[in-house]
Amino acid sequence: MKIRYLCLAIISLLAGCSGLSGPLADYSKNTQVQYLSGHGNTDMVAWDFLCTGGQNSGVWTKIGVPSCWELQGFGTYQYGYDIKQAARTQPIKIADEQGLYRYDFKVPGDWKDKTVRIVFGGVMADAEVKINGQSAGPVHQGAFYEFKYDITPLLKFGDTNRLEVTVSKESANASVNRTERRADYWNYGGIFRPVYLEAMPHAYIDWTGIDAKADGSFTAQVHLGTKAIEREMVTAKIYYGTDQALSAPMTAVVEPGSDTATVHGSFPDAKLWNAEIPNLYQVRFSLDGDNIPEHTVTETFGFRTIELREGDGFYVNGTKVILKGVNRHSFWPESGRTLSRQICYDDVKMLKDLNMNAVRMSHYPPDVDFLNACDELGIYVLDELGGWQGSYDTPTGQKLIGEMVRRDVNHPSVLFWDNGNEGGWNTANDGEFDKWDVQQRRVFHPRSTDHGVNDPHYPSYNQVVAAVNGPQVYFPTEFLHGLYDGGGGTGFHDYWAAMKNGKTFGGAMFWAFLDESVVRTDEGGKLDSRGNYAPDGIVGPHREKEGSYFTIKQIWSPVQVPNMVPSNDAPYFPVVENDYDFNNLNQCTFAWELATLPTAAEGTTAHHVIASGVVPGPDVPPHASGTLRLPVDIGPNQKAEVLYVTAKGPDGHELWTWSYPLREVNTPTAVASPPPADLRASTGVLIDSDAATELVVETAHGREFHFSKATGRLASVNTLVSSISHPFMSLGNGPRFIAARHMAPGRGGSPTTQYEDISGESKLTNLTTHPDGGDMLVEATYDGPLKKTTWRIAPDGQARLDYTYAFDGAVDLMGVQFDYPESKVKAITWAGWGPYRSWQNRIEGTTLGVWHNNYNDTIPAETWIFPEFKGYFRGWRWAVLETSEGKITMTNALGGDEAYLGIYTPHDGTVGPLMNLPQTGLAFFDVIPANRDKSGGQERLGPQSQTRTVSGEKSGAVVFQFGTP
Repeated sequence: MKIRYLCLAIISLLAGCSGLSGPLADYSKNTQVQYLSGHGNTDMVAWDFLCTGGQNSGVWTKIGVPSCWELQGFGTYQYGYDIKQAARTQPIKIADEQGLYRYDFKVPGDWKDKTVRIVFGGVMADAEVKINGQSAGPVHQGAFYEFKYDITPLLKFGDTNRLEVTVSKESANASVNRTERRADYWNYGGIFRPVYLEAMPHAYIDWTGIDAKADGSFTAQVHLGTKAIEREMVTAKIYYGTDQALSAPMTAVVEPGSDTATVHGSFPDAKLWNAEIPNLYQVRFSLDGDNIPEHTVTETFGFRTIELREGDGFYVNGTKVILKGVNRHSFWPESGRTLSRQICYDDVKMLKDLNMNAVRMSHYPPDVDFLNACDELGIYVLDELGGWQGSYDTPTGQKLIGEMVRRDVNHPSVLFWDNGNEGGWNTANDGEFDKWDVQQRRVFHPRSTDHGVNDPHYPSYNQVVAAVNGPQVYFPTEFLHGLYDGGGGTGFHDYWAAMKNGKTFGGAMFWAFLDESVVRTDEGGKLDSRGNYAPDGIVGPHREKEGSYFTIKQIWSPVQVPNMVPSNDAPYFPVVENDYDFNNLNQCTFAWELATLPTAAEGTTAHHVIASGVVPGPDVPPHASGTLRLPVDIGPNQKAEVLYVTAKGPDGHELWTWSYPLREVNTPTAVASPPPADLRASTGVLIDSDAATELVVETAHGREFHFSKATGRLASVNTLVSSISHPFMSLGNGPRFIAARHMAPGRGGSPTTQYEDISGESKLTNLTTHPDGGDMLVEATYDGPLKKTTWRIAPDGQARLDYTYAFDGAVDLMGVQFDYPESKVKAITWAGWGPYRSWQNRIEGTTLGVWHNNYNDTIPAETWIFPEFKGYFRGWRWAVLETSEGKITMTNALGGDEAYLGIYTPHDGTVGPLMNLPQTGLAFFDVIPANRDKSGGQERLGPQSQTRTVSGEKSGAVVFQFGTP
């Protein structure tokens, strides 16, 4: 017996190091790992491969592993929901090809005295594995789960071995197909997660389950790979970092013939894990015989306690928390579900940057790298068993639950388990999670009202208001269904205002994190979003940030500084809210800048900093509010136009930057010039070039302004060196009044929100011209909504337009517009709130500054160029439109943050668009549309999304300057 232990100890010392340093390194050399594949999509290993159908089928070639074979140019692309939909009408051919894999590998000769297992991180969907022509074990069914085979007796040690894997894209198990392959996401085939060998002593630790609570109590179930013999025991020692031992070892004797031991300990001074302060520990488990280590493993964990207090909410470590998160698919456009450690960590960093603290796995367990990142960086996780409106049969579900929980049980980030999704629950398996989970986490059924939680999907605003105060904990795990530029941030302001103060509110999860738009290797590499099924994200497929990203970031900032009050010439913030669950605001800092914005003539977007500084945050505990005063001079002698205040978290990361206008920003007005001595040489002179149709005003600097006598509108402007004729002539004219209202639900015969033109007719009643000082005035009056326009044209070619219109009633879009052909537009630079466009129900998420956007014609779900060029831009001060004919400079002479610059009509997807928006060109709006989510029209969202009711007159003033190319 002692000889056996001595040999094992020597093997332990010779085994490969796992990369740890300090005491942990001395005990981490027992399990040796040899990868047969790459680790992810950046280091794939070439295996022999034959695909039986679809692209490049019927021939042996090479494929990178891990991968989804469609993305490597094989097989057939198919969207799961298409099969389900087709079954109701005319069935479609199901992509059921197989992939045959071969790979030759060597194992070290000194492994012959070890137990060797082959581990598959994930295979879609059935996997039959052979080693040297012999079966490694039963066919594995289920795509997203780690599985293993003991292949020790099948190996040739110190020699070449052959691995053969037959992968069936369509499972032989109908419940697997129902659960995984008829879902609302792309189906793939392949060995899509890593494959590796692990070698251990014959007496080894198989897996462990840890329950480390907030009171410092520690329990670990240690499961052995073989039955214990006499005098075997398990020891466990906890470390903070790699060299700081928390205590002496904990021990537990393993009864002979048993394969489980339980160790206990108490560590009342342990640092706790939560999403804001993710303290992690390592525990080294050792299986010892006669006090000689046989096998050791090291696990990472955190001390924390999770509770669902029914009729109240979620608690972590005794503190009520609100889960602010999103649903995330494991996805990358060039590699499908095959990811990398870098992608996983970058995604979690992006969630943190969004000021989220939670994520739901949709609709299957994620890569283990993603959970590691959530542990380390601090994100709460709902880990989900596969199931999208379909569930596994009971035996299959039991097997897969065991695989899922054994892999993920020790991650402190995992708060709860989801047993499927939206009716895809096999409730007979609810109790199966507890058989494997020492923590006995709650099991949820997303979109249900059981287990103490009211979890609707896509509730309306009124439904939120009705349910957020109980009696059940209110926790919609899918809401504000994103599509194109709708959902996510649009409507979120009102939803969050209703949610956050709810007595039983537990949190909410956006649908969804990213647009699942895949590269089609069979269609020239285009990105395919499957129409309007897959582009539901806050970010694009390569994580391009949409406008809603920043709206969510602002609203979910754990520090809120809503209002500034000038006090003794210094800014005072009477309410600073601490929405953290665990951090005091005195751990944060506030950076400030006093600045002016560049003028249109400066040709830059960088603001000019007059003064800046950083102050520590006030002493405000979590879930409380305090005050903040900045040592900043904003008195009457201060020339600054804007104050920027940036809240930074304890880690120095920017939470949000608020902009506070101090005075109007560079909004010059045109005034009358003094009469010149030589009127013809210095000022505009009326030239009646065609008495029947036009009035022409010519200036001393060679500008000609052509007005239609029939409409009173500006028709064209000619300059010395070019003709800017199309802006106000091609599609005819301006300014003209525009008003539109969206139709009631069901009208228009389409789920797309339709708009009707309610502009009415504005008929010219009088057109006059006369000099005023050195300027020329062109005045038009109308019968109809548009009441009056006055053009003041100065000798230097500057032209100021003053307009007045009147409208009474309900309206979604209202203002005046001109026309200019998009084909001539190159770029725009403007001062205002940007750089992203706004909607009536998405005004948060922008910053006051000067911005530059090159022309783009972004089509949601097909192109992801951000910020978009087209749309409605809030609080514009001035704008320079760069065209092939020259520059058109526009200044908002009246200012105001509720004035909107309209730049053409935004696209809203080519398939199933949310809104059929009114076509506009270059416009100046007082009312802009609200956007909506995929679930329904604006009327189901909150107050900010409703049609506006207006009355009385509105006036505006815009100063134009027309430059040269």
